[in-house]
Amino acid sequence: MKDIMMRIIGTQFGEDREEEQMEFITEGKLYEKGEAMYLLYDETEISGMPGCKTRLKLKDGVIKMKRVGKNIGIDTEIQFEKGKRYTGYYDTPYGAFEMEVLTNHLESTLSPDGTGTLDIDYDISLKGLLEGRNKLNIELM
Repeated sequence: MKDIMMRIIGTQFGEDREEEQMEFITEGKLYEKGEAMYLLYDETEISGMPGCKTRLKLKDGVIKMKRVGKNIGIDTEIQFEKGKRYTGYYDTPYGAFEMEVLTNHLESTLSPDGTGTLDIDYDISLKGLLEGRNKLNIELM
């Protein structure tokens, strides 16, 4: 397991196409297990999910994101695969919402030596709550 620093930039485009961007730098861990690469980090106040841990599993062009936060009632998993839809539930302290994600673009240049970037562009719909487009960019430093 390798200790790393990463810059995370999340961009949200609302229904009115207004752009909102959040950026933070955090410590994380990077490791390989079998044929998969894993990236782990803690969310912060800036991301709006303090107390949450995020795990990204990268394997064969598919990224599985799992967020857990026992103290705040969040336990969510999202799968990103270019051109494919993923349906599931987004857990919040206020209950679970039906979720649908369509991955528009996915590119990873992450390497086990702790360098590279990860770019995900996706549309998300939380039934009855919101719809929009998001981009996630993670750069290992």
